Amino acid sequence: MSHTDVDELFEIRTAFYTGNYQLCINEAPKLKTNNPKSKLDKDVIMYRAYIAQRKYGVVLDGINAAHPDEMQAVKLFADYLSNQSKRDAIVRDLDSRMSANVDVSNTTFLVMAASIYFHEQNYDAALRVLNPSDALECIALAIQMLLKLDRIDLGRKELKRMQEIDEDSVLTQLAQAWFNLSVGGDKYQDAYYIFQEMSDKHNATPLLLNGQAACYMAQGKFDDAESVLQEAMDKDSNNPETLINMIILTQHTGKSIEISNRYLSQLKDSHRSHPFVQDLLHKESEFDRIARNYSSSITA
Repeated sequence: MSHTDVDELFEIRTAFYTGNYQLCINEAPKLKTNNPKSKLDKDVIMYRAYIAQRKYGVVLDGINAAHPDEMQAVKLFADYLSNQSKRDAIVRDLDSRMSANVDVSNTTFLVMAASIYFHEQNYDAALRVLNPSDALECIALAIQMLLKLDRIDLGRKELKRMQEIDEDSVLTQLAQAWFNLSVGGDKYQDAYYIFQEMSDKHNATPLLLNGQAACYMAQGKFDDAESVLQEAMDKDSNNPETLINMIILTQHTGKSIEISNRYLSQLKDSHRSHPFVQDLLHKESEFDRIARNYSSSITA
């Protein structure tokens, strides 16, 4: 898209990327456009905002067989997230679709497919899906995965690619902030400024506030981190990232174990399938297993 084109969806797109999901849901239906592509993109953003709010039923009920491929991809992701028992079958189906010819111009499908693999913690498969695309969102998602794999070198290369395509994009700015967080050192402050500036410009969402909190905690500024996390809690007291950061914060600031346990219970209760919770439950069961073996060897 050339810079002379006006993006009719700029406001809701920006709201979605910065984590202001309710704004997308409120504003999308009001946007009147004669452009079929914009109309489709608008619906995709709105339904993805519902997924981000974990309102999977709205998506599953709202998208039917007559909707185009992009919408089917969004529905597939909602189906995957809402149905633990169907996940293996959905992933198998996705594997076979990926082994055939995939339309790389369908960015929504690539992002949804990669997001499913991301949840499966199959980062190689996710990166293979994203690799052929030049869409900013695909590159941004690839950067998140590369940073998770500690491949800062490859993350830097992809970030450079984003900057060459559109350095002013909100997604490019966010990717820069995540990258700075991973590099650390004096880059923590640079990352903080990006999250801060976005909060001032758009809206202080839990996503941006958690970014600021991560920068503060990495620098050992726990009081500052606590105040932005408190603000994030006021906006959404059930946001999984806020709860995780609160748990980390309470452990660093020597707060009572009861406080930490409360956040942990809430996290397990509301976000059973979150990768952090899955990992934790796995470690807990391993610990119990070792403890049982240990106690039986003492009594033997």
